[in-house]
Amino acid sequence: MTTPSSPPVAATTPVDGPCTPRAAHGALRPLPFDAVRLSADGMLGAWQERNRTRVLPHVLERLETSGVLDNLRVTAGRAERQFRGFNFADSDLHKTLEALAWEAGRVPDDQPWEEFVGAAVDLLAAAQRDDGYLYSHVQLTAPGTELTALRWSHELYVLGHLLQAAVARARTTGRTDLLDVATRFADLVDTRLGPDGAEGYDGHPEVETALVELYRLTGERRWLDLARRQVDLRGRGLLGSGPFPPAYHQDHVPVREATEVTGHAVRQLYLLAGVADVAAETGEQVLLDALVRLWESAERTRTYVTGGLGARHKDESFGDAHELPPDRAYAETCAAIALVHWAWRMLLLTGESRYADAMERTLVNAVPAAVGLDGRSFTYSNPLQLRTGHDGTDEYHPSGRLDWFACACCPPNLARLAASLHAYVATVTDDAVQLHLYAAGDVRVPDDGTVLRVRTDYPWDGRVEVAADPGGTPLVRDLVLRVPGWADPAAVTLTVDGAPVPLDVRGGRVTVPASPGAPVRTVVLDLPMPVVALTPHPHADAVRGCVALRRGPVVWALEQADLPDGVVLEDVAVVAGAQPLDGPPTPALGVPVGVRVAGVHRPAADAPPWRASGTVPVPPDLADGTPLELRLVPYHAWGNRGPGAMRVWLPVAAAGAGRRDDGPDDRTDDHGSSAHDAGTAPLPRCGPDGTAVR
Repeated sequence: MTTPSSPPVAATTPVDGPCTPRAAHGALRPLPFDAVRLSADGMLGAWQERNRTRVLPHVLERLETSGVLDNLRVTAGRAERQFRGFNFADSDLHKTLEALAWEAGRVPDDQPWEEFVGAAVDLLAAAQRDDGYLYSHVQLTAPGTELTALRWSHELYVLGHLLQAAVARARTTGRTDLLDVATRFADLVDTRLGPDGAEGYDGHPEVETALVELYRLTGERRWLDLARRQVDLRGRGLLGSGPFPPAYHQDHVPVREATEVTGHAVRQLYLLAGVADVAAETGEQVLLDALVRLWESAERTRTYVTGGLGARHKDESFGDAHELPPDRAYAETCAAIALVHWAWRMLLLTGESRYADAMERTLVNAVPAAVGLDGRSFTYSNPLQLRTGHDGTDEYHPSGRLDWFACACCPPNLARLAASLHAYVATVTDDAVQLHLYAAGDVRVPDDGTVLRVRTDYPWDGRVEVAADPGGTPLVRDLVLRVPGWADPAAVTLTVDGAPVPLDVRGGRVTVPASPGAPVRTVVLDLPMPVVALTPHPHADAVRGCVALRRGPVVWALEQADLPDGVVLEDVAVVAGAQPLDGPPTPALGVPVGVRVAGVHRPAADAPPWRASGTVPVPPDLADGTPLELRLVPYHAWGNRGPGAMRVWLPVAAAGAGRRDDGPDDRTDDHGSSAHDAGTAPLPRCGPDGTAVR
């Protein structure tokens, strides 16, 4: 029989969300977890509702059918069967428990999963050894090897997710039952690997950020010290070698000396989120310098236009600088989620809007692409091109979304992020409140009694209205609004209490002054959203001669479903010089506006694999093809209308032999990433003789 979960104790007041620093070293502070409520008719709010009503029930069902819960039942002596799944399968449950905890804080009056959570906590407590150890794979398959094979065991990785779930539950419900279980395991690790124990760290970073979160909840300095010890030791080669190189495990160089992101993308990004947490609590400048240096490496040379990270299927890793193939993009879902975590921490540390820009790009493109509109199908890898006839039998590069995976780290990870999305919308300082993500909903400003009602159809429409509740207190501290990196500041307008005011953009932000003596009621920020063509960095060989289309922060994709019968996607190109425009909506995908651009169809099925020529030829003339209008859908919505080819980067067809073009302008997109804006789909760059050069 399942014992009931512990009665609630006084929850943290105010309720803290993910990553709420204790120290004051950062530039910004998070709002309380319950200070923001997203409207279900906005993109982020609708995503949260789908997560609650569809994703979470599906994840709970698959925890049972995949063997995750059975593994723990066997460990607890409640069942008999073989261990199933990957060795770190326990973490699927832990991430789900974290998601349910954030849901309990988001909708405290309706907690339909508390009985499940109570039973899961009881199961974990029953499976836990007397010394606190709790990891079903080792307990069932390799007893006696505890914390001795950290290169591959994932023991601290699993502990990290257990701690994060426990911290979230304690914060949002005041219940400490799961915290008691998680802390006993952490106590053992502190004894074995703390300052008086052996030197060791996990081959998969994650526990670092969890230990800092435990410190933030409890105030016990030893947890921060243990997290810092993990960071200090990493990179000394203690994990050994083979079969993967040390960089795969982030063990190739000490953190403070690293100069570029490398190795397994999720491991790298989880580590950097933990390093940012340590820096936020200690104020160490050397760590912050390393974080900024590695951010520059990731953002400028290794990030896909969608916000995805990790170019190689081999080792699930980063590639070389500008190695960003669209069809072979691994871009694991968990890497995009980890980027959001890291970017949020960098935003809190520095206050720089470029980190909010990166969060936005990832949250409207890479991350939502990983879950279908049905809420029951998911991607593990996220290519930017799916070829016609692609063999999708392998779950790591399928032809569409799947309902689960053998390695199921992504679906519960998506659930825990979606349940806490509202926590990333806004921050506060003593004299201002900052809006970073534009989404319909309400924002309660602490201490002032002000409730800001945000009304917007963002990211489909750039008009953002922020109004103090008519029946409440006006805004009496400055309002700081982000002017996204994709926006043209010269076209942005600002209205305060009905009067236009000059726009003074500094560091990607505009400040609306407000005070008790000069309160503000209504602010309207208007961000025009023309469709623009992005051209890649010249060193991004895989997409040279191509363009991607973006409208506002949303990146668009061409799908086979939107081409005429008989037209193969690979035979289509964008007309050079064409102006991309708004297009009709796609109601079936919940998309109120589309994107269209002139294209050309040139069948190539019978073409030889290559042709010989005595001179470098000019690109084919448009007269060689049939004109057609191309209609695109948001990348995050691709694959919801059945299987079929898709691509983000579209080849450009030259408008005639010898035509010249100056190439893309010198502006950099989103503070320096590997794409450039152009108002029209540009011609390929040409050499002195007018022939195209690559």
